[in-house]
Order: sequence, then structure tokens, then C-alpha cells
Amino acid sequence: MSPYPLLVDLVRARIGAVIFAKVAGEDGDAARDRIHLSPGRRWFPQDAPICRVHADAAMFVGGIRALLLQSLHPLAMAGVAQHSGYRGDPWGRLQRTSEFLATTTFGTAADAERAVARVRGVHRRIRGVTSDGTPYAASDPHLLRWVHAAEADSFLTAYRRYGSGRLDQADRDCYVAQTAEVAEALGAVGSPRSERELHTQLEEFRAELRSTPEARAAARFILFNAPVSAALRPAYTGLAAAGVGLMPRWTRWPLRLPYLPIAEATVVRAAGQAVTSGIRWAVTAPADRPDPSVDRVQDQPGDEPVPA
Repeated sequence: MSPYPLLVDLVRARIGAVIFAKVAGEDGDAARDRIHLSPGRRWFPQDAPICRVHADAAMFVGGIRALLLQSLHPLAMAGVAQHSGYRGDPWGRLQRTSEFLATTTFGTAADAERAVARVRGVHRRIRGVTSDGTPYAASDPHLLRWVHAAEADSFLTAYRRYGSGRLDQADRDCYVAQTAEVAEALGAVGSPRSERELHTQLEEFRAELRSTPEARAAARFILFNAPVSAALRPAYTGLAAAGVGLMPRWTRWPLRLPYLPIAEATVVRAAGQAVTSGIRWAVTAPADRPDPSVDRVQDQPGDEPVPA
């Protein structure tokens, strides 16, 4: 028997473990088992568009794009700069965000509700004023709607470019509607329920967006100063370039991002495809994990309703 398949599996497992540790943290294995293996009703069926998008490696690109896009709102950026500690503990912030997304997408309804309650509690404590004296609060429904819209658009855009499957128009509308359920459970009001509504709301928010020193500093940190080891730097650079390549053209100058359409359509796209495919290969187990205890059927009599 050739040793090469075994060697490939060992390499795959090692790379996958490194990626998982970065995204999930020290307690990642326990959190993964709790999220995926705990019995109980879920907010969404396992074949739902939100599950397909949020399980895909394209989320790495979408996450970078979301952070860059969100930073253009001065109130959202002030809250991040003054309260999140993203410079001192960027991986911790990533791990908390990824656990929240995984819990609300794949976890039991009870766990999802607890995760939402925790985040709402944190949001109630985050308030302050921007450098020009404008007050902000993380619990502001309007601000939550911006953060959600930027995130949903980024994840959907990244999946359409780098995801492992295809979403038709009905799937894309369903994805937007499903993510709106989570956003409104967090306190957002009037979140978009279709792709058309999502694009309309993003356009309406443009009047509130602008370049700030905090936004430009965040972009520099995300793209050039993130604490990534030398071994992971080439892959991270590919993801970051892919994220920038998906940013709308009008966002480039405010964040001092390059706009190189030919390179983005060729070299950057190829790099993004290679890195996301590599991540997908590394983190996908050779055999599907059994999941006999999970019940993802839609609401049954007596079940609590999905947040709307």
C-alpha cells in the first residue's frame, strides 16, 4: 500500500488543525461538538442557504470585506476602535464572532437564543462619542442594521465569487431573509429581506459613510499588520487581496485601497480561488461526521418561534 495517501491525510489534518485553532480558539473542539451535535430544534434547516454560505471557506474572504466595509460608518468604527480591542486581541475577536455565527446558524434554538442574549448584553454597555462629539451606542437599531447589511452583503458576495456551490435568485433572497432574522433578534429594525432590498439599503447608507482616521487605520491593520505567522502570511495575503477585490469601487479611496481591475480579475481572483479551495480541502474531513441527534425540522407544535 502506498504511503502517500496517509501522508496527504496527515498534512491535511495538520493544516486543518492550524486553521481551526485560529478561528475557534482553545475550546474550539468542545464548542464545535456542542453546536453541531447537541440534540434539539435549529433556527434553520441544514440545507438552508444560510447554512451553505456560512459553512464555506469563502467566509474568510467575506469576513475581511465585511470589516473593511463596516469601518466606513463613523459611528460603527468608533465603537470598534474604542471598545473592541481588535489590535490587542484580533484572534480572540475573530473566535467570538465565528462562534456566534456558528451557534446562530447551526446550533440549537436554545443555544442561539443564549448567544443573542449575551451579545445584546455586551451591546448595551458599548456607548460613547466619536472624535467629533457625535454620540453612538452599539444597541442603536439603525447602526445594527448597517453592520448587518454590510456583513450579509459581504458574505453573499464572497460566496458568489469563491463559494463551492451556486445560489440562484431564490436562494440569495432566502439567505438575506434568514440573516435578517438573526439581525433583528439582536435588535436591528427593518433589515432587508431580499437581495434587492439589501442593495437598496446599502445605497441609502452611503450618505452616512465617510473616511475617518480610525477607518483607514483599521484597513491598514487588517491588510498589512494582522498578527499572522510567516508561514501563514502568503495565504492571508491572498485572502486579504481577494477581500479588497470584492469591495465596491467607491470604497477604495476613502480607505486608501488600491483599484487594479485587471489584476483583480486575474491574479487576485486566482489567488483567492486557490486559498479558499486550499482551506476547504484542509478543513473538510475525508468522511462525513455522523450527526444522528440533530433535528432540523421546521417549527413543530409547541416549539418556540424563530426570531423575526
